Amino acid sequence: MTFAPDRLSVAPMMDWTDRHFRFMMRQITKRTLLYTEMVTAQAVVFGDAERLLAFNPEEKPLILQLGGADPDLLAKACRIAAPMGFDGVNLNAGCPSERVSAGCFGAALRKDPNLIAECLSAMKENSPVPVSVKSRIALEEDTPDTDGFDNLAAFVEKAERAGCKTFIIHARKARLKGFTPKQNRERPALDYEAVYRLKRDFPHLTIAVNGNISTLEDARKHLKNVDGAMIGRAAYATPMIFATADSEIFGDSAPPKTAREVVLSVKDYIDAEIARGERLSSITRHMLGLFRGLPGAAGWRRTLTEKAVLPGADFKTVALALRNVISSS
Repeated sequence: MTFAPDRLSVAPMMDWTDRHFRFMMRQITKRTLLYTEMVTAQAVVFGDAERLLAFNPEEKPLILQLGGADPDLLAKACRIAAPMGFDGVNLNAGCPSERVSAGCFGAALRKDPNLIAECLSAMKENSPVPVSVKSRIALEEDTPDTDGFDNLAAFVEKAERAGCKTFIIHARKARLKGFTPKQNRERPALDYEAVYRLKRDFPHLTIAVNGNISTLEDARKHLKNVDGAMIGRAAYATPMIFATADSEIFGDSAPPKTAREVVLSVKDYIDAEIARGERLSSITRHMLGLFRGLPGAAGWRRTLTEKAVLPGADFKTVALALRNVISSS
């Protein structure tokens, strides 16, 4: 059976899912869907779009996540991104951070479902690839005495009429004020059943679930009820949990890589990036969790943390860290 890439995905995470992290992840799993960090439509339209949206073709399948609340700007951003080869464009209607909410986008968009629909419609009309949306169940401020499902269903209905067919739902409400970003990741309580119910009520739509999913076993359980599972922080902290994703989730027969093989597979990439003027630490900061739970993991992290920031650091530093891991095995 052939499964869609969004059967399993890595969540878009600010400051984490940049192009270096995505390239590394693609060495671990060929099939898992990857997302960019959220890029604001304003930055794409008025900034250095070529730099902001750059990616290595090996990262595909790859979704561009946009942030914004202005349909015209989002439309322009989609037109600019169109020739770059992304596999989809996603609207962020779920990030509850005060920095994002201050711009009236992210989770703050949920205050105005009609505006979300306008944004999605404008994006769809200007994008050659599918448009999706990522959101929370509801805003706590708008649904203090309910589970928020009716609010979620009403939002989905309007977004569907705007042409959106794919919804990634972080299975908890968001609070715009009074919670830190960390608190918003931990409360209110998770409600996976609300996302399952959404799939039952909208069987023709693609529904994926996100929120505290930390293993492939967790993902498989959710896939009994929805179309896709998205893993966030666990993907960054322990990227090798995806080593068997292609076989366990997608049914591929290729053998999984070891962490050592992943390190060796990024050598040419690191050499090329350093030749272009990139700092080694900008790449290796995403590699610290590769050996988590294995002998030598602490030494691996220590060597990269201390030595990758030094002037002239290159792949030899990574090789040194790897030798220390091997000698600890």
